[in-house]
Amino acid sequence: MAAERRSVITLGGKGSSFSSSSVYKVASGVANVRIDSSAIERFSTKPLPLIKGSSFSIPEELTNEEIRASLAVLLNKLLLAKSGSSSSSTVRSVLPVKIMEILNSKDETFGFGDVEVTEGENVVLEKSCATLVGLCSVIDHKSTVLSQIVDSVAALSCEATKSDITSFSSLDSGDGFGNKDAISVAGDLKVLLNGSKAVGKLEIEEVSKIPRIHGKFRDVVRSVHSDARVELNSGGGNSGVGEALGATLSALCVPIKRLGECSFLRAKLCFESIVNEDLRKLLSERGCVEYENLKSGVKLALVEEDPCRLAHKLNECLGIVWRIIGLEAATAYFALAGGDLFATKEESKSVDAEKEVLKGDKKKKKKNEKKAVLGKGTSVVFEFIKERLVSSNEAANGGDQVEQILNLYNPEGHCFDDLLAKVKEIVESNENRRLPKLPKGTRDFAQGKMIIREKAFSIIQNVFKKHGATALDTPVFELRETLMGKYGEASKLIYDLADQGGELCSLRYDLTVPFARYCAMNGITSIKRYQIAKVYRRDNPSHGRYREFYQCDFDIAGLSEPMGPDFEVVKILTELLDKLEIGDYVVKLNHRKLLDGMLEICGVPAEKFRTICSSIDKLDKQTFEQVKREMVEEKGLSSEVADRIGSFVKEKGAPMELLNKLREEGSEFLGNKSSKEALDELSIMFEALERSKCSGRVVFDLSLARGLDYYTGVIFEAVCIGAEVGSIAAGGRYDNLIGMFGKEIVPAVGMSLGIERVFNILEKKQKLEERKTRVVQSTETQVLVSIMEDNKLGEAAELASQLWEADINAEYLVNKRRGKHFDRAMSTGSEIPWMVIVGKTELSEGVVTLKKILKGSEEEVKGVPRDSFVAELLKRL
Repeated sequence: MAAERRSVITLGGKGSSFSSSSVYKVASGVANVRIDSSAIERFSTKPLPLIKGSSFSIPEELTNEEIRASLAVLLNKLLLAKSGSSSSSTVRSVLPVKIMEILNSKDETFGFGDVEVTEGENVVLEKSCATLVGLCSVIDHKSTVLSQIVDSVAALSCEATKSDITSFSSLDSGDGFGNKDAISVAGDLKVLLNGSKAVGKLEIEEVSKIPRIHGKFRDVVRSVHSDARVELNSGGGNSGVGEALGATLSALCVPIKRLGECSFLRAKLCFESIVNEDLRKLLSERGCVEYENLKSGVKLALVEEDPCRLAHKLNECLGIVWRIIGLEAATAYFALAGGDLFATKEESKSVDAEKEVLKGDKKKKKKNEKKAVLGKGTSVVFEFIKERLVSSNEAANGGDQVEQILNLYNPEGHCFDDLLAKVKEIVESNENRRLPKLPKGTRDFAQGKMIIREKAFSIIQNVFKKHGATALDTPVFELRETLMGKYGEASKLIYDLADQGGELCSLRYDLTVPFARYCAMNGITSIKRYQIAKVYRRDNPSHGRYREFYQCDFDIAGLSEPMGPDFEVVKILTELLDKLEIGDYVVKLNHRKLLDGMLEICGVPAEKFRTICSSIDKLDKQTFEQVKREMVEEKGLSSEVADRIGSFVKEKGAPMELLNKLREEGSEFLGNKSSKEALDELSIMFEALERSKCSGRVVFDLSLARGLDYYTGVIFEAVCIGAEVGSIAAGGRYDNLIGMFGKEIVPAVGMSLGIERVFNILEKKQKLEERKTRVVQSTETQVLVSIMEDNKLGEAAELASQLWEADINAEYLVNKRRGKHFDRAMSTGSEIPWMVIVGKTELSEGVVTLKKILKGSEEEVKGVPRDSFVAELLKRL
C-alpha cells in the first residue's frame, strides 16, 4: 500500500464537505489529506494561553483503520471550528498540521506526544465526538458498498440452487403500500437474472426472503448514511451526538446479523453442488466459523452502552459479514463452475477425448450444449471472477482460489473497485434496457379504441349540452387542504405530490370538489356545468378499477324548484346510458337524510353516522355478516343496533311502491324529522321520474349509502346488470360543499359517469354478441392520394392540399411500387374508401384517376381533370 501512489483529499476549502467515502480512503491509507491554503490563512496567529496537554485519547481496542478515521474527522472538526463564532480566535494551525502529518506518514504510530492546546482546541477535542463519528463514517461506507454488492452475490446463489424467483414479482401489490426497498432489491435481482435458464425450478425460503432482508438493510444503511453526513460536516460541541449516533448504529445490528445469516444459509445450499470434496469441506468449515463469530459479535454489540465501543464491535461484525458474503460468492461460483474447474491433467485429457467422440454425433452434441444458461447479469459477474483467478486447471488449488475470491470481495482489495463498478454497470445498464411498462392501474388507448372513446365522448357532450350545460376545466392538481376532509375514509386514496414550490398539492380525486372550489372562488351562485377530465386515485387496481381514469360530470348549482335539479341529473344519467347502448342497467337511489333518520332510529350515535354509512356502502361487495362484523368489532356498535340496521337496509324495490310502504301509518320513519323530510322530497322526485318515463330504470334501495362525506340529500348509483365492474355512474346532492370554500351556502346536485368502466362493458358486450361485422376503423381517412412515381412530393402536396381545403380527410403516399398503395388503402382496421391515382399516364395528361376500393361497391373514374377532381369526389363521398 505504501508503494502505491495515493490520491489527495483537500479539507477546509470554501464550501467543501467531507464524506464517509473520503474518510474511508484516508482510513485505509489510499489517500493523503491536505489542508486548503485558505484555511491555514484563517487560523489564529496571536499568542494564546495554553492548557497543559490535550484531553483527546484514542481507545486502545481500535484498529489502525479506525484510528486513522478518527484523526481524519478530528482534523475536519478543527477546520470547521476555526470558522465558528465561539472558537475561531482560539484554534491555531499547529494541531491540524500535526494531525495531517500523522495521517500522511507511512509510520503507523498515531500518538500526539505531549501537545499543549488552547482552550478552544480543547473544546473541539472533548466535544467533537471525532472517534465516534470516524467509526460511524467507516461503517457507513462499508455498509453502503455492501448494500450495492450483496444482491449480485445472492443472484449467483439463485443460479447455483436453481431457485424459483417468481415471488420477487409479487412484492409490489400495486396499492402504494408495498415495501419500496424490497421491491427495489427484487427489481435489481430480476435484472441480474434476466435471461437465466437455471432459475425457476425450486421454491427455497432462503431465496424468497432475499428482497425483504436486503431491503431492510438498505433502509437502515440510509439512516446511518444520513446521520454520518450531517455529523461529518457540523462543528463540534453539539450535545447529544453520542446518544443519537449510538441509537442509529444500534438499529443496524440486527439487519447486519440477518444479512450475514441469510448469506450463510444460501451458501450452505450451494455446498451440496460443489464436486470437489476438500473444497466443499473447507468452505463449510470456514462459513460455520464466521457465522458463529457473527452471532457472538452482534450479541456483544447489542448490550454495549458506550457508543464508541458499540461502533467498534459493529465494525468488526461488518467485517465478518463481508467475509461471509465472500464465502457465499466463492461457494456459488464453484457450484456453478462444476467439476471441470479442479480436474487433473489426466481427467482433462479424458474429457477432451470424450468430446472428440461426441463430435460426430449431432444429437449428443446438441444435448451437451443444453447446459443451463446464466442470466445476463450473473454471467458477467461469473466471468469477472473467473478471469481474476490466477491458477490454471491443472495447477488449481481450491484453498488459494477461495482466498482470491475473498480478496475480490474485500473492500480494501485492489480488485474490489473494479468488481463494484462492474456490478453497478450491470444493474444501471440493464435498467436502461428494461422493457418500458405502464404503471399499474393505467392504460394506453390508440387506433380503434380512440375512435370508440371519441364517439362516446361526443355522445356524452351532446347530451350535456342539450340540457343547457357549459364546459369547465380545472387544474389536475389542487392544494391538499382543498381536497382533504371531503371524502371520508376514501381520503387515504388521494395522491399527494412532493413539495416542489412551497405548496402542498395533491392530484384531484374527483371533479366535484374542484367545481365547488371554483364556484366559491368566483362567487358563482347559479351554474349548470359539465366537465370531462381525468381523475386519480391511489387504489388497488383490479378489473374495472383504475388509478387514472376519466370522469364525465354534470352539476347544477343554485336555488331552484324543489327536487328539480335532482330529477334532471338522474334523467340525464338514464339518457346517457341509453345512448351509449351498454345493455341492461339499473339506477339505485336513496336519500342521505333517510339514512341518517334510519341510523338515529336504530340507536347509532350521531358522531358515527358517516363512518357507519361507509360500512353500509360495502353491502354491494360484502355480505351483511361481514359488514356487521366491521360495524361491531371495528366501529363499536352493539350487535343489537347492527341487527336493526340490517332489517332496514334489506328493503329495496320500485320507487313509488317502496315509498308508499315506508309512509304507511305507524312507520318509524314518519316519526323522525330527518327521514320524513327525505320521504317528502323523494315523493316529488319519483313522480317526476314516472312522468318522464324513466322510473322503470330506478330502484329505491335503502342499502345505498355512498361513502363520500359531502352528500346531504338524494344519492344514486348506476350498475350494469351482468357486468362485474362495480358502479358505472354515481352522484347526489351536496348543499354544503361550496359553502366550505366560501361565505355563501350554494345548494348543488350532480352526477359523474365512470367512462372507463363503460368502455369495459362495451368491449365485452361486442365479443359476447359477436356484433363486430368488420374491424373498427382506427382512422377516418376518406381519400388516399397515390403518386405512383418516386420523387414527386410536390404532386402529392398540391393534390392533398386541395382535398384538405375542401375539409376532406386525406393522406398521401409517394411510391413507385403500385402494391404499396393498395396495401395502405386496404389495411385492416384503417381502410380508405377512395384513391386518387397519379401514374405516368396521369402525369403526362394532367389528369387523375378516382378509384373506389370498398368491397361490393368498387368504382373507377379515369381521366378526371386536376382542377375538378375535388368536386367529382365530393359528389361521390
